[in-house]
Amino acid sequence: MGAGISNEKCKNLDEIKAETKTLLTELLDAAKLEPGDALVVGCSSSEVAHHKIGSFSSEEIGNAICETILEVLDGTGIYLAAQCCEHLNRAIIVEKQYAKENRIPIVNVVPQLKAGGSFATATYKHLKEPVAVEEIQAAAGIDIGDTLIGMHLKPVAVPVRGSIDSIGNAHTVMARTRAKFIGGERAVYYKP
Repeated sequence: MGAGISNEKCKNLDEIKAETKTLLTELLDAAKLEPGDALVVGCSSSEVAHHKIGSFSSEEIGNAICETILEVLDGTGIYLAAQCCEHLNRAIIVEKQYAKENRIPIVNVVPQLKAGGSFATATYKHLKEPVAVEEIQAAAGIDIGDTLIGMHLKPVAVPVRGSIDSIGNAHTVMARTRAKFIGGERAVYYKP
C-alpha cells in the first residue's frame, strides 16, 4: 500500500473491539444521551497500532472500531459523528438525516485513508447516507489517540473516566456535556 498505510494484519483485533465496547458503554451510561444526539469520535488507527499519529493508517483497525461503535449504538437513535484527520480540517462524517435535522451545511468531500483517516473512511462506508460537515455540537465524545475532538463538543464538556484508558496502544479521553449554568447565587438548577 502507499506511504503511511498499513498492510499488516492486526494481531489484537478482538482486544481492540472489546476495549472499544467497554469504553463506549461506560460513556453512554455516564452521558445519558437521548435519541437524536451525536456522539463524536476521533480515532488514530496509527496510535492504536502503537505508531505515531498519521503514520500507519490501518483500514482493518478503522473498520473494527467503527463496526463496534455502530453495533453498540444500533437502536439507540444516537448518531455517530466521525472526525476526519487534519488533512480534511477535522471535518465530520455523519448521516445525512442528522445534518438535515440539525440544519448543518453539507460539504463535498469523501475521506480516504491518508486524507480523512481510516476511522472516518470506515464510517463513510458503513453509514446509510454519509455526508461530511464542517462542525457539529456533539453531546459526548471519545478521543482515541489524542486527535483533539473538543472543537466538536457542546460548550461545557465534562471529563468521563473509564475503567481503562486506552484502546490498543492509543490513549483515550472521554467527555459528556452539560447545559451551561447561568444566573448566579439565587438561581436554581435542574440536575442534568
